[in-house]
Amino acid sequence: MPPPCGSGPTALVAQAWLRMALAGHAPRGQEGQGGQEGRPGQQGPAVHTLPLHTLTALRPHVASLERMGCRTWGALRALPRAGLARRLGAGVLRVLDQALGEAPEAHAWLELPEQFALTTELPALATSADALLWSAHRCLTALQGWLQARQQGALALELAWRHDLRRIDGVVIAPTQALQVCTAQATQDMAHLRRLLAENLARTALAAPANQITLRLLESAPLPHRSASLLPPGNHGGGCPGGADDPAPPGEALHQLLERLSARLGPEQVQAPVLMADHRPEHMQQWRPAAEVLGRPPARRSAAATAGGGAEAALDASPDALLLPPWLLNPPQRLTVQGNRPCHHGLLRLLAGPHRFEAGWWSAAEGGADPAHPGTGLALRDYFVAHNAVAGLVWVFRERLAPLPDGAQGRARPPRWFLHGVF
Repeated sequence: MPPPCGSGPTALVAQAWLRMALAGHAPRGQEGQGGQEGRPGQQGPAVHTLPLHTLTALRPHVASLERMGCRTWGALRALPRAGLARRLGAGVLRVLDQALGEAPEAHAWLELPEQFALTTELPALATSADALLWSAHRCLTALQGWLQARQQGALALELAWRHDLRRIDGVVIAPTQALQVCTAQATQDMAHLRRLLAENLARTALAAPANQITLRLLESAPLPHRSASLLPPGNHGGGCPGGADDPAPPGEALHQLLERLSARLGPEQVQAPVLMADHRPEHMQQWRPAAEVLGRPPARRSAAATAGGGAEAALDASPDALLLPPWLLNPPQRLTVQGNRPCHHGLLRLLAGPHRFEAGWWSAAEGGADPAHPGTGLALRDYFVAHNAVAGLVWVFRERLAPLPDGAQGRARPPRWFLHGVF
């Protein structure tokens, strides 16, 4: 009984038997063989009588060897090794030894490319976003395997498609069109990336039918996994985030929801606050598109490190931080003055202060000061907590005058008072 196709004492022998079976020829030595040498899995005459062409490493030398009368593995093995090594090379003899089981087999590891870029021909011309998304699904599956093997998470993708220029009646357009998608946190969740692609493609008009797509990973980050279960997470019995009592999968993460809304409504419509290293209360935070600031760790910097101004950092807690009011006026409201005392629904009584600071000198140096809007440039202020029976507790500041340049003369004007916050 001949051995089954695709099996043998070594992988190369199994491959040779399979090639013989596909060609419709049984290896010589297997037909009518009996005894120990004819049993499957034994290196008997059937192995040594295999033709040379069944071993891939010997195919370039088959013609010259047959002219020498050498047509089988056994005949080649019987020739002097020193002469064969000089004529065919030591690598060919090493492969023959591995095929006969006289040397260990060495297999080359399958290495993934350093960069992921997958190009796919579309089965039909894509004229809509849904058709492109359907074809991109297979590319996303391949990307997930690449990310898992590399223990990476996707941060930025690019989906590009090639236009079929024969279908646009001579109109001059770009041969390709591309769409980039960014995530706030590294992820291997292909369902989330598919939703982001769907939202962005729904707002993108195809200039022409597409016949090819390319999915390219632009940026990734390490994403190590820690799991106490041998089974993959999900609804398959292992690693459920909710535990045994709560097998339901968790809901959509906040950053995924904000990314999807940003893709649907536009990045400027979904914003998030960002702390700034600035002592001016009106500049302590800025509103930026949420897609830009999500997942960014807050930077802790000292005042000396951020002396250049405008650098994003988390302000360190100061002893007087509790004096800041919860509501600020933008812009500050100028107050009337009676007898050097500010008035807001009557005279104000100063309870605490002054809290003095100088800030914004970098804005003034760049020409950013605006006299019509106090606080937009150099800010020289003395803050006070004030009170009266009508206004309640308010936060006011007295504007100090900037020093005049050397040699300059000017008439001093009385300081101005502004209402900046309400407690």
